[in-house]
Amino acid sequence: MSAGLLGEFMKKQQTALEGIKVLDLSRVLAGPWCTQTLADLGADVWKVEQPGTGDETRSWKPPELNGESTYFMCANRSKRSIAVDIKHPRGQDIIRRLAFEADILVENYRRGALSSLGLGYEDLKAVNPRLIYCSISGYGRTGSRANEAGYDFAIQAECGLMAITGESEGTPMKVGVAIVDLATGMNAVQAILAALIARHRTGAGQFIDLSLLDAGVSILANVASGYLATGREPRRYGNAHAAIVPYEIFSGSDGIFALAVGNDVQFRALCQHVIGRPGFVDDPRFATNPARNTHREDMKQILAAIFAESPVAYWISLLRRARVPAAQVRSVSDVLDSPEIMERGLITEVNDDVHGRLKLMRSPLHLRGTPPREPTPPPRIGEHTDAILAEVLGADDDEIEAFRAVRAVE
Repeated sequence: MSAGLLGEFMKKQQTALEGIKVLDLSRVLAGPWCTQTLADLGADVWKVEQPGTGDETRSWKPPELNGESTYFMCANRSKRSIAVDIKHPRGQDIIRRLAFEADILVENYRRGALSSLGLGYEDLKAVNPRLIYCSISGYGRTGSRANEAGYDFAIQAECGLMAITGESEGTPMKVGVAIVDLATGMNAVQAILAALIARHRTGAGQFIDLSLLDAGVSILANVASGYLATGREPRRYGNAHAAIVPYEIFSGSDGIFALAVGNDVQFRALCQHVIGRPGFVDDPRFATNPARNTHREDMKQILAAIFAESPVAYWISLLRRARVPAAQVRSVSDVLDSPEIMERGLITEVNDDVHGRLKLMRSPLHLRGTPPREPTPPPRIGEHTDAILAEVLGADDDEIEAFRAVRAVE
């Protein structure tokens, strides 16, 4: 690219996926999280919804804003909604025509459901060989459990995440958000972007088979590698770390904070510049991380007694000055109202036809050359039906009215 063209490109601040079209047949969270990221990056996302009811998360409330689900809002910014009855033959024809125009399709229907309607991968590949078809399910599209539905809560139980989350002697716990759904959505984005690069080389689309179970097991990370290498069953440590000590929650005289001493250099700084116990550096129980791990209860009791003597702010100040990782445990409101979140631009306020002004999260992907788009409000059911039919399919008013007359669209 010449310097002049590059300058024009930067001046226009194009998004990374400008011109990419996404046919979004997914609902709830994993699929919508994926397609929202594609929308953030500039793709035109056509969210196909069932007339009348739409995405299931529209009914997941409270919390709500003027009757609208904030859960739906979290995963559907910057999309356009088209209400199509895909069980109607004319609705199926609309989906096929949209697939012909699309670069990417994302779906999370039960196994065989779309194929029975003539909308499976092989059906749409015949219509558009360049189509990247991303299928998300609980247990994958092959194997003994391919017909089972998948839900984040159940997958967290099955994949081992609950077994390692919670207090050591307490009940296994789920993560506070649907982490497996979110991880699957992120995996879907990665796979789709890789498929786009591959298509640039080969000219062909492909089928992507993603499962929640795969995603949940993969994010076991070091816990999985530890078991595979040693055969020892991992256990829960509450807020502590299985391999690093001290790395957990401590109480000051007026609250709690997280201390994350990641190496021996940081431990030395903690002892010498924060707690005033330089002798711990040479204590054989604490001199190295493996030793501290062996004597974690001794370490915890000593630190707990010291930290209880002064307020959290005092300890945080000393720890930061000594460059020892630590943080006060904050509420969600504390976080979202904090200066650093505002500085990073993670929250924005947009005009909305129903709410007037609506606060939304922005994409966390800070691309300097091709920044994410400015968010637009999550759509209402079928808000863009006419626009998508006209712009994408070239349908005129009479054809749109004919679709509506037979209730293929709303």
